[in-house]
Amino acid sequence: MLRPSKNSSSNSRATTPNTPLTTHTLTKLRIQTILLINSLHFYFIFFEQRNIVKHPPSQNFYTSLIRVYIFFYLFLFFSFAMDCWSPSLAVDKEFEKLLIRMNPPRVTVDNATSRKATLIKVDSANKRGSLLEVVQVLTDLDLIIRRAYISSDGEWFMDVFHVTDQHGNKLSEVDVAERIQQQLGSTACSFRSLTRSVGVQSASKHTTIELTGRDRPGLLSEVFAVLTDLKCNVVAAEVWTHNSRMASVVYITDEATGSSIDNPERLATIKQLLLYVLKGDRDKRSANTAVSVGSTHKERRLHQMMYADRDYDMIDANHGSTSERSKPVVTVENCADKGYTVVNLRCSDRPKLLFDTVCTLTDMQYVVYHATVIAEGPEAYQEYYIRHMDGCPISSEAERQRVIHCLEAAIRRRASEGIRLELCSEDRVGLLSDVTRIFRENGLSVTRAEVTTRGSQAVNAFYVTDAAGNPVKSETIEAVRNEIGLAILHVKDDCYSKSPPEESGRFSLGTLFKSRSEKFLYNLGLINSCS
Repeated sequence: MLRPSKNSSSNSRATTPNTPLTTHTLTKLRIQTILLINSLHFYFIFFEQRNIVKHPPSQNFYTSLIRVYIFFYLFLFFSFAMDCWSPSLAVDKEFEKLLIRMNPPRVTVDNATSRKATLIKVDSANKRGSLLEVVQVLTDLDLIIRRAYISSDGEWFMDVFHVTDQHGNKLSEVDVAERIQQQLGSTACSFRSLTRSVGVQSASKHTTIELTGRDRPGLLSEVFAVLTDLKCNVVAAEVWTHNSRMASVVYITDEATGSSIDNPERLATIKQLLLYVLKGDRDKRSANTAVSVGSTHKERRLHQMMYADRDYDMIDANHGSTSERSKPVVTVENCADKGYTVVNLRCSDRPKLLFDTVCTLTDMQYVVYHATVIAEGPEAYQEYYIRHMDGCPISSEAERQRVIHCLEAAIRRRASEGIRLELCSEDRVGLLSDVTRIFRENGLSVTRAEVTTRGSQAVNAFYVTDAAGNPVKSETIEAVRNEIGLAILHVKDDCYSKSPPEESGRFSLGTLFKSRSEKFLYNLGLINSCS
C-alpha cells in the first residue's frame, strides 16, 4: 500500500494551475519515456539484429546508436517544453483519461473480517470527485455505510467502507464487487463534468425540468396542474424544501406519444408557465426554471440547485424549537502543522447522510484528503481533513461559518419533518395533480416528495405538515385517505425525524475520535502519536 510521506502530504495538491511542473506532467513524461524505450527496443530487435549477426558492430553502428540517444533526450526536452508553454487543460484531461485506463478502480469485498458488516475496499488513481463517485455508487446500490476510512493524499485513492443492506445484514451477493467495479468503471470512462453530476441516471426518453423558488402551501399542486394542462405526464420527480426554498427535478413525457418532448416552442411554453407559478406574488427575482432533454442524477442536482439558491443563509420563520434540538453539530478548525482544515460533524444518523455531506464539500470546491465516518448507532460522527482546490486550508472566519452553514443545510434538506404518506396505484395522466390538489384542499403542505413509476404502477411518497409547518392531525389524514382511497394511500412513520439527538454541553469530538480516527491517521503517518 502506498503511503504519502510527510512532505508529499502537504505539497501534493498545493501546486497551483499557473505552475508548469505538475504531477500530471511528470507522470506523462514517465509514460512517454517507457513508450519510447519500448519502441527503440522493438527497432533494435527486429531491424538491427540481422545486421549485427551478419556484420560485427562497426563505427557506423555506434554512431547511429549515439544519434538515437540524442534524439531520445531531445524528445523528452520538447515534450516537457510543450507542457510548460501550451495550455494544460486539454492535455490534463486527456492524460486523466489515460491514467484511469491504466489504473482502473479495483474493488475487493471482505466478508470475513467483521461480524457485523461487509468490508468494501476501493483503490484507484486519484482524481477530483473520486470519493463522491464511490459514495454515489454505494448509495445507489441501497447500501448502508456504517463506517468509512478514507485516504486520498497524493496520486492514489484508498478507501475502506463497512456496509450492510437495508436490514442491517452483511451482503450475501457474490457479484457485489463486480457490480461496484462496473459502475465505477462506467462512471470513470464517461468523464462527466462535476458541475452537472457524478452518478447519472439515464433520462434519454424523458424531458428533465428543474425548478427552484420560494416554497408555499399548494405550490406542488399548482406545478403538477400546469403540467397536466400542457399534456405532460410526470414519470418521476423529487422535491426538497428547506429554509422556505423549494427545489425539484421532474421527468416528463408527452401524453400522446410517451416519449420526450423536444419541440423548442413547446419547451419554451412549459418553462414560461412554470416560471409564472414559481414566482407567484412574493418571489419575483429568485425563481428559476430549466428544461432539457438529457440525463441527470436527481439527488445530486437537488444539492447543487439548493446550494446555488443559497438556502443555507436564509432564515425560515417556521423553524421552531424542535428544529433547534435536532440541529447538527458542526465544528471547523485548522490543523496548522499538517496544513489541513478539520471538519467534525455529529447529527442523527439516517440513510444517504455521507453522500449529502461529501456532495456539499465537493460543490464548495473542497478536496477531502482523509476522513473517518462512524454511523453504528442512532447518531453519526464524521471527521474530514480538507483543503480548498488551490491546496490551501480555510483562512477566514467568514469562510469557516459558510462551511458550517452549508453542511447544516445539506443534512437538513433531506431530513424533512412531517408524516410520510405512501401512494401506490395504477399510473395515469393527472394522478399527481389530483392527489396534490386533495392535499391542498385539506390544508396539507408537502415538504418533500419522491415520485417514481415502476411499469404501470405509480409508487410515490409524500412528507406532509399543515400549512403552518406543524404536525397534521389524525382526523385530517383519515379524511385525505378516504378521499384518495384507503387501499392506495398509507401512512408510514418516519423513524428518522422522530428521534432527535439530545445535545450535551460537554460533548467533544476530539475525545470521541481519539481512539478511532487518530489511530487511523497515525497508521497513515499523518500524526506523530495517537496517545
